[in-house]
Amino acid sequence: MGVRRIREIEANIIMRIVKPLILAIVFTIVLPCPGSWASEECVIVLHGLGRTKWSMYMMERSLRDEGYRVWNESYPSTDEPIEVLAENHLSKGLAYCDEMNTSAVHFVTHSMGGIMLRQYFQIHSAPQNARAVLLAAPNKGSEIVDLLKEYWVFSASTGPAGKQLGTEETSLPNQLAPIDMHIGVIAGASTSDPWFSGFIQGEDDGKVSVESAKLHEMDDLLVVDSGHTFIMNNTFVIAQTILFLKHGIFHQ
Repeated sequence: MGVRRIREIEANIIMRIVKPLILAIVFTIVLPCPGSWASEECVIVLHGLGRTKWSMYMMERSLRDEGYRVWNESYPSTDEPIEVLAENHLSKGLAYCDEMNTSAVHFVTHSMGGIMLRQYFQIHSAPQNARAVLLAAPNKGSEIVDLLKEYWVFSASTGPAGKQLGTEETSLPNQLAPIDMHIGVIAGASTSDPWFSGFIQGEDDGKVSVESAKLHEMDDLLVVDSGHTFIMNNTFVIAQTILFLKHGIFHQ
């Protein structure tokens, strides 16, 4: 066998071994892992009153692990009325999703973030086929606001937005019309603030009752054993949130 023939055989053997390795390296570098490319959908995350984006970090990280583009930024929740906060903040999140050219936009909110979402889409059209998960939102107001809103300490700590969250018929949450969106509501039924529970009717999470969290137009409701303050960090809640964003239903 000639030298040239031997070299051809060696070259073929090398290519059979090296080519798959090269392709594997290229696909590993160029293509993200399955969890990150499975969805080109965007999720806007809204924290609650007196909180920051870091309160929603576990939720954000879990959504990113599922392949969603996530916008989670702090906003000055105690500085302005809900109408102003909603207009200023949500417009930034929607602009981010638009810049990313994602195929769909969804929402995950905690507490007052849910009221901001509903307020914003009283004026603006909702993204097509949008889904939203509202965690512990005072959709009919909170008795705790009724109890404390006349005290200066409450006003100083929650700002103008806090006073808007009462249970009276004229409160902002009770004036909002249904929005064109698939909505899943998760309510807590474990008291995280026992000193407030006595002022709330029915099951509650320490700040918001299960009844208040409900919406007439919601597609699904899930009541969990969690308090208000850290419901967004509950691993079961996070899993159910992702399930609703994907399928429009919770697993009961």
